[in-house]
Amino acid sequence: MPRVVPSVSGTPIRLTAERWAHILENHNELSELMTEVLETVARPEKIVEGKDGELLAVRTQELGKWLVVVYRESSEDGFIITAFLTSKTAPLERRQLWP
Repeated sequence: MPRVVPSVSGTPIRLTAERWAHILENHNELSELMTEVLETVARPEKIVEGKDGELLAVRTQELGKWLVVVYRESSEDGFIITAFLTSKTAPLERRQLWP
């Protein structure tokens, strides 16, 4: 499996089978949304700062609901940590890094 997409900075970001299983274990509602998770990293509406150096890619899923994908990247590559749907605006109110 691992799936790889480029981040907005061009860094390859991978989603491993282990991470996808972890995401589904905690957020089963994403079971049919793997493509959307990957697209959120590749084409987010915005990227905000995480608390510990991670990045949060955000994309509207439907009116009042956002898909948030948490990932890390280095100068060479990166990986998805988790993903979730939220209707809370707290993740959106962090310091915006992109665009």
